[in-house]
Amino acid sequence: MTHWQPTASINTLRQRADTLKQVRTFFQQRQVMEVDTPALMPHTVTDPYMTALSVDVLQQKMYLQTSPEYAMKRLLAAGSGDIYQLAKNYRADEQGRKHQPEFTLLEWYRLGWDHHQLMDEVYELVSEITGITKRTNITYQQAFIDHLSLDPTVITGEVLSERAEQLLGELPDNMLREDYLSLLFAEKIEPIIAEQRITFVYDFPASQSSLARLLSDKTVAGRFECYCNGLELANGFWELTDAKEQMQRFQHDQTVRQTLDRPSVDIDQAFIAALEHGLPDCSGVALGFDRLLMLALNKSDIRDVLPFAR
Repeated sequence: MTHWQPTASINTLRQRADTLKQVRTFFQQRQVMEVDTPALMPHTVTDPYMTALSVDVLQQKMYLQTSPEYAMKRLLAAGSGDIYQLAKNYRADEQGRKHQPEFTLLEWYRLGWDHHQLMDEVYELVSEITGITKRTNITYQQAFIDHLSLDPTVITGEVLSERAEQLLGELPDNMLREDYLSLLFAEKIEPIIAEQRITFVYDFPASQSSLARLLSDKTVAGRFECYCNGLELANGFWELTDAKEQMQRFQHDQTVRQTLDRPSVDIDQAFIAALEHGLPDCSGVALGFDRLLMLALNKSDIRDVLPFAR
């Protein structure tokens, strides 16, 4: 028998609609303009660890966007001012209790703000939607020291790989330093760092922050992530505005893709041109709306807040 009913209850879908309205009111009160950029565009991200979905349109390869970031930054460069978007986005190879190939991102940008100011606004929104008021801020470095008794800034590659295998079991031979750190963070730190509180991890390694500006310590970037009850909710940057440096980082992504035997993707030249024209000083963040709703409604599976999930 063909299953036709929605995966979320009708009552949950009413709550979803109410929360969407609440989010729009939040930004309307702050005079942040809502925008609507295409889900289908001729370029995608160079991120070596992300796989975009592609389709053929009129004999041209097009990509369903993994995030509206590049298009929104083009609007910022054109003079839009503060903007936000509730966008459908798409990523291959992501499905499970916290992931769906199609999902809703809430992404917004604030002119003249650094990442700490944006963290405060993320807290205000998440707290308003969920009712959770406890908050913790911790640096990426300190999170590793506190929870795994290792300092990611000084540990050697050999010791890091040994420690990772001790904690996680046997791992593939072709892993890079950042792979070990990312896996340890995801498996051993994320699940426990934000129980019943909104937690911000900030000042990530520069090597994990390809779209964020570097801070005075050039090994650290203005990037943060927000967690609550084991859920990663948001990823934010004090945005890089230097077109030349951004191009170099994209080219480095291509080198990493080669190392990992992943197909290369063309760099989005329209995005680079927008940076050359001038991206204003700003910070931006992408927040998983479906996960925010999971948190607000105390749901453990993303399918329970979506009308028709896979």
